[in-house]
Amino acid sequence: MSRAWRGSDSFRGPQLVGGALLLVYLLQCVWLVRAATRHDWIPDSDEAVRVHQGYEQWKGDGIAGTPESLRSEAATGLPSAAQSGHLRVRDGYDRDRSPMYYLIAGAPLLLRPDLWLGPAFMPLLAVTPYLFFGVMLGGSLWYVARRLYGNAGGYIAMALYCFSPAMINVWGPRSLGEMGAVWGAFGCIFTAIAVAHTLYAPREVVLWNWRRILLLGLSLALATGNQFSLGVLALVILPVMLWVAPVRRRAAVAIWVAAMGIAAMLLFAGYFFRPALFWQGLRHASWINFEAVAFGMPVSYENVAQTMFVSSPPLMLALPVALITYLGWKRTRYFGNTAPLLMALLMLILGLAAPNFPGQGFHLTMLVFLFVFVSGVFADLLETKQGPLVAAGLCGLLSAAAAWNVLQLWRL
Repeated sequence: MSRAWRGSDSFRGPQLVGGALLLVYLLQCVWLVRAATRHDWIPDSDEAVRVHQGYEQWKGDGIAGTPESLRSEAATGLPSAAQSGHLRVRDGYDRDRSPMYYLIAGAPLLLRPDLWLGPAFMPLLAVTPYLFFGVMLGGSLWYVARRLYGNAGGYIAMALYCFSPAMINVWGPRSLGEMGAVWGAFGCIFTAIAVAHTLYAPREVVLWNWRRILLLGLSLALATGNQFSLGVLALVILPVMLWVAPVRRRAAVAIWVAAMGIAAMLLFAGYFFRPALFWQGLRHASWINFEAVAFGMPVSYENVAQTMFVSSPPLMLALPVALITYLGWKRTRYFGNTAPLLMALLMLILGLAAPNFPGQGFHLTMLVFLFVFVSGVFADLLETKQGPLVAAGLCGLLSAAAAWNVLQLWRL
């Protein structure tokens, strides 16, 4: 765990740089949204369904993603959700997402109901939840990478994130509103690690950690509520905590149980505390999408590679270098680098095993963990005698990627 969780918490130059990068990220997101509006882009049926159902639930007209809201085209004026491209319905229940997913999408209409009926469906207000998740995910990534690897690691992770086309496209037909799930999944793992680190302190850790326990429960609820299959993280975070703090197993289990209870209550709240619908929603949920045959199909790996490198072109060069360095240099194989790599591999396996699942939660979550891993390995390389050469190559790669990304946005 050599350099885990180091760094100053004071607000100085590095934080200003991180904040500036997040501002650039936000401006790119807003530019993309305005470009889509300027071209009279109309949301597809999936986006319309999720916004409409969320707004209807906020008004008290049925619970989203259940038979109460998944009606026919004649009833809603929308294409049938059961036949929509990215909604998988079983007995009238959304198999992949809880009402939380819809409530987030429909929340902006509480301030401006005319957004649904007006000619401009996609003004900036409609995408504020996803902009919020994108900024918060970027801030979380900066905090984690800097604490793990120092300022250099934070800068590398932020440059990869802030100029990633996949992370900028926070709302649209290709994103499917997955940013909430990704932020929740990222928060689950690193909040669990942070909580486990505190278990070495000689205190009543369960009560003392109540803020982190709340955050862990919220993270898990956000990930699971937006994509049921990310509920697998509930089984992952306990081994992670026991790995970090094997000397306090009982305390780790107690914290895990408390966080699970909080997550369950938040998911229950998404059903507006209706036990029957909550139970049926969980019973009809697709908690695992696993098709073993997909591992023998070359097209599955081609799709993952294409998704990864299109979503972040710098990874095409940076990731192979980081992997070779990690495998060949013992110094890089410590907890701070190994944990995000293992999480990325888990997301890769789950994504490969679900080739027909339309959600992007696995792929985007894998991408964020790879940002952390790559930033950690390159931060180690910067401390070697070849550091100036590594810095020059890294600056050239990231600068070129940023310039190319901004140029593509400018042409929209």
